[in-house]
Amino acid sequence: MPHRRLAALAAAVVVVVAGLSVRALLPGMVGKYAGDLLYTLLVYALVVVAAPRARPFAVAAVALGVSWLVEFAQLTGVPAALSAHSTTARLVLGTTFNGPDLFWYAGGAAVGYAIHRSVLSTIDRFCRES
Repeated sequence: MPHRRLAALAAAVVVVVAGLSVRALLPGMVGKYAGDLLYTLLVYALVVVAAPRARPFAVAAVALGVSWLVEFAQLTGVPAALSAHSTTARLVLGTTFNGPDLFWYAGGAAVGYAIHRSVLSTIDRFCRES
């Protein structure tokens, strides 16, 4: 399983770079919602790093649950308070609840699921042919 962890870690790095680039380069809501989708995709990759044998549906459910949990936590004001003192906290926890973010997080989980399933099926096909 080290190859799965390594691939997921590489994917996480690519997603972080993409997320920071999207937020910096794309205007307004396009960049914001693309960033939301990529946020959940990053959580997805990190779940695979932690549990490389987990099934894609379970990983998608955990990634979506974590993303939604962080978003709903913003209703408490705790993430905003932490974000006032830390750029990292602002990037990880956000500051303000925004309902449409929940939809984009689901999109990120769906994209992660589709990529994960595709990669696993390619590996399975390769192993059968070898």
